[in-house]
Amino acid sequence: MYTFLAGIALLIIGYFTYGKFIEKMFGVKEDRATPAYVNNDGVDYVPMSTPKNSLIQLLNIAGTGPVFGPIMGALYGPVAFIWIVIGCIFAGAVHDYLTGMISIRNRGAHLPELASKFLGKVMKHVVNAFAVLLLLLVGTVFVSTPASLLHVLMDGKIALGLIIGAIFIYYIAATLLPVDKIIGRLYPYFGALLLISALGVGIGMVVTGAPIPELSLTNFHPANAPILPLLFFTISCGALSGFHATQTPIISRTTQNEKQGRKIFYGMMITEGVIAMIWAAAGMSLFNGYNGLNDILAAGGPGAVVSQASTALLGAIGGTLAVLGVVVLPITSGDTAFRSARMIIAEYINVAQKKFSSRLWIAVPLFVISAVLTQIDFNLLWRYFSWANQATAVIALFVGAMYLYIARKNYYVALVPGSFMLVMVITYILNAPIGFGLSMSISWIGGFIGAAVLIGLFFRAAKKARANNLPLEEDVTGWKAA
Repeated sequence: MYTFLAGIALLIIGYFTYGKFIEKMFGVKEDRATPAYVNNDGVDYVPMSTPKNSLIQLLNIAGTGPVFGPIMGALYGPVAFIWIVIGCIFAGAVHDYLTGMISIRNRGAHLPELASKFLGKVMKHVVNAFAVLLLLLVGTVFVSTPASLLHVLMDGKIALGLIIGAIFIYYIAATLLPVDKIIGRLYPYFGALLLISALGVGIGMVVTGAPIPELSLTNFHPANAPILPLLFFTISCGALSGFHATQTPIISRTTQNEKQGRKIFYGMMITEGVIAMIWAAAGMSLFNGYNGLNDILAAGGPGAVVSQASTALLGAIGGTLAVLGVVVLPITSGDTAFRSARMIIAEYINVAQKKFSSRLWIAVPLFVISAVLTQIDFNLLWRYFSWANQATAVIALFVGAMYLYIARKNYYVALVPGSFMLVMVITYILNAPIGFGLSMSISWIGGFIGAAVLIGLFFRAAKKARANNLPLEEDVTGWKAA
């Protein structure tokens, strides 16, 4: 219990200390016009309040990641707490803040455009393919996951196909309509349900004295499964997730002032870390040890863990509300996944999105492809998602490092976690069955060599960009508030 409570305390302290340091180092310009005003189109660029943007950002980035990932990560034992806390404060929240703020400085550009500007034009095509693939996988997985949870919650009284169809209809509307019509209106209520459900489970464990394991030398990693690099792909949302880099530009286009960035981007990642801590602790403590947790996961997956934990701690009614709070997570990330994919493709082919017809012909093929993908095994999709997700996080961190290097600021805050995860990403794909299937020892060698080469190329490009005075932001000279 003490390890769990200390971890949450450290996350909160991290927001007020390291988060403040990152904000000061980046250099907020409160008088600089944001894209919400400069590019206001009534569809994607719409000024919204900080509380509303914060809740939307939290729901955008959360998905089932900070619930299902930590539940799976609970099998590793208390070492999962270390990754959530350290990863969230020094990697994930920095990743989200830099992505959001650099996007604000560049008319709300998405990651492919930022990668093109700061890492080279070739990267625009690479990252665009990566981002769209990632978003399609997320959107597809986040159709299947909430549909399955709702199907179980309703005792199978409504056909699974009908539930999937209803979710698709909602996704289509949320993708095509202006951001303030559905997302801006519904998300504050969804966000409240999410926070109440997570806090209910967390408080329930504290009140009932759940046997949450403590971190110690003898209890560091009781499951004895290999930690590296698998832990960093099992727990991504809640610690570090490249999916967030595809979501923050949605809110960078609705943020009213740069000063709000730390609350919206850094703060909501910390909040997600707290949610991850709660569900990791639930997985470790409520099922008679790791063998019990493994049995439930084998029988019903993470959704069964959520249902049983919520009901055990909060009763039938409270448990149902908690499950609904978890159902909200994938739905409110799936809709913005498709919305982001539509915006990224439109940006890539330079098609304005003010006209409904322009949004429609880009979005329809995305939903057709996603409908086909729902027929593929969930576990296979998730394995590909996990690697693509963290590869995207590496790219976003290196974009942040390049921006800070050119600005002559402390670029190590992004380069160090980016380099660490670069080694993990290369090692994982060299070793994994979905990759090259090499031995772990060879994979580690390849991971370090590959990372060293890419980091060397980064510094060569960074020095050239600094020497050429690459512009860091879009010019908004002459802008005046209405």
